[in-house]
Amino acid sequence: MKVTILGAGAIAGAHVDAVRALASHGGPDGVEVTHVVDVDAGRAAAFAAEHGVPHHGTDLQALLDAGEVDVVHVCTPPAVHLDAAVAALRSGAHVVVEKPAVLSLAEADALAAAERQAIDAGLPGRFTQIVQHRFGAGIRRLRRLLDDGTLGPAYVAQCDTLWFRTPEYFAVPWRGRFDTEGGGTTMGHGIHQFDLLLDVLGPWTEVRAMAGRLARHTDTEDVSTALVRFASGTMATITNSAISPRQTSRLRFDTEAATVELEHLYGYDDSSWTVTPVPGREDVADAWAADVASSATASVDGGASGHLAQLVPTYRALAAGGTPPVTVADTRATLELAAAIYKSAFTDTTVRAGEIVEGDPFHASMAGTGTPWPAVR
Repeated sequence: MKVTILGAGAIAGAHVDAVRALASHGGPDGVEVTHVVDVDAGRAAAFAAEHGVPHHGTDLQALLDAGEVDVVHVCTPPAVHLDAAVAALRSGAHVVVEKPAVLSLAEADALAAAERQAIDAGLPGRFTQIVQHRFGAGIRRLRRLLDDGTLGPAYVAQCDTLWFRTPEYFAVPWRGRFDTEGGGTTMGHGIHQFDLLLDVLGPWTEVRAMAGRLARHTDTEDVSTALVRFASGTMATITNSAISPRQTSRLRFDTEAATVELEHLYGYDDSSWTVTPVPGREDVADAWAADVASSATASVDGGASGHLAQLVPTYRALAAGGTPPVTVADTRATLELAAAIYKSAFTDTTVRAGEIVEGDPFHASMAGTGTPWPAVR
């Protein structure tokens, strides 16, 4: 498969490195990064030279029309994602998009429609979004021990994305705006962790949230908090911040048999997890440790989360003509929780799953009916 990287920013390098490592980590052979495309011709040329990509340019559509692309990795700012993904799917190419995949639920529905049209037309292209933290060995272990009953039911969860971004970070023109970034720290940062929360706990039923612009000169929020009830009965808190000096990404699950905690920043491995069993349930900690030992050599990158961990099973599926492990529906589910957080925070209401539909302002934009604070640009 011939891979084109669209967008030559910082994250694009991680995609090139992961694609090139596929075959040596159990992925399919014959996957090659052949082109890099960027609106800035000089940036595309510099990236191609730095990463040894044979071709560079500024016109993705020309490559699609010429049949030069089997997979497009979309690494641009979020506002460009939908158009690029739709163009690729219409040409029959697969699409791998960085998060957030699109800016709104309306765009997620348009994306799903484009993929369905491609499938109905007999085209091979499929869509997937990068959510690399779903593919670390620890999160798969946690899901397995919940599913088989070892941990018992999950009662309480905490999901914290406490990051720090300087004013200069938001000086980039597309950042800190709903129309180009989709939202603030909820969409741009916290989505990594609450996507994991959903992956572990499944569907949610209601959300009560607050958001604020406390310290950065942006149109979007720099802090949000939410209370979430899940269909299973689990109750969770979510905090997203771009103004927390000691940065951390943290998930905690209090279950019947143990507390399971993950703390990292931008990626984790098996050493990032802590299991504290209920007295008398030391078997849970033993089961966790035994699984760590048995899977250490079998896991991609030793069990670490990351682009490679996701792209190995993704490219296996694409090569076999199957469905990638993260689908449009998965992407939409995470965006629905983000939209619910914004709607609850901006309207001072409890939001229930499924209520944000076409015609609702928060279906069209995460800004919905507008922020409680004045826009700055």
